[in-house]
Formats: sequence, structure tokens, C-alpha cells
Amino acid sequence: MVVLNKIYTKTGDDGTTALGSGERRRKSDLRIEAYGTVDETNSVVGLIRLQTGQSAPEVDQTLGRIQNDLFDLGADLATPETGEDLGYEPLRITDAQVTAIEQAIDVLNAELKPLRSFVLPGGSPAAAYLHLARTVSRRAERLMVELAAREQINPAAVRYMNRLSDYFFVASRYLNEKGEQDVLWVPGQNR
Repeated sequence: MVVLNKIYTKTGDDGTTALGSGERRRKSDLRIEAYGTVDETNSVVGLIRLQTGQSAPEVDQTLGRIQNDLFDLGADLATPETGEDLGYEPLRITDAQVTAIEQAIDVLNAELKPLRSFVLPGGSPAAAYLHLARTVSRRAERLMVELAAREQINPAAVRYMNRLSDYFFVASRYLNEKGEQDVLWVPGQNR
């Protein structure tokens, strides 16, 4: 259980923060940037859930699970895989969490017509926020891929973020009246 009884510690005043291993790194470190962007994704999901609630309970329930998974992912990234005994088992994203996202995509996508054009962000408010979540999660994924080129990270974590942006895209179409309210790109329309 996490207990937070003091919110400010002043230990980060020097521009560093502690990882799950106890190691301190600059707040501008790529690992910190990656899990900070995962946290940003989670905040956008919170905005989406203000729109889904009772109007789309099937999507809202999945988004609630995603928010918890994103905290798991942040904990995963905040604890480098060093092989050292930390005195506890670090929390890691699992293949089962990746599979759950894939299944959620398949359920929603089964009710959508195939696309004939790219989709522009818009339609309903929830769909627009889902596109924002998609782009923020893609940024988090890019940071994680860069981090993986420098340090060992959990491969399931990268797969999870890749699937998550796909889920956000499919959910945006689903909430746009199953694609009927999608705003489609018209190449060269304004030439």
C-alpha cells in the first residue's frame, strides 16, 4: 500500500528525483521524461472519462482499467531493470495487460466500418479527447523506444503503449457514432 502523508519533501529542489531503485536522476533525464509523459497520458484519459461515464459505460470501464495500467507502467519505468536485488519485486507491465488492450480494440472495431480515409481529430468531445490521448501516448511510446535504445526496459511496456494508442483511435471512432460522425481527411481540399 502506498502512504503519502507529506506531499513536498524538498529533495527535488536540486533538479533531481528518485527512481524506484533509490537512484537519483536529473528531472530532465529521458527515463523521467518517458514516465512523465505516461502520466500526462493518464491525465488526458481522466478528461475523456468526464465525457464517457454513463453515456459509454463499455468504453469508460476500459478507460478506468487503462488509468490503473498507466500507473503500473509509470512504476515499471521508474524502476530500472538493473538485476540488483531491490528488496521487493518491481511492478512490471505484463503480456496479459497487452492482450487485454488488444481484446478491447477488437470488441469496438468489430462494430466499425472499414476506413476509406484518414480521420481528423474531432466529431464528439470524447472522440477529440481520445485523439489527444492518442498523440500523447504516441509521444510517450517514442520516448520509451529511445530509452530502450540506451537502457534496458520491459519490452511489454513498449508493446502496451503501442496498442494503447490504437485503442484510443478505435474508441474515438466508436464514440463518433461508430464512425458516422468521423471527420475525414480530404487530401488537397484547400488548394
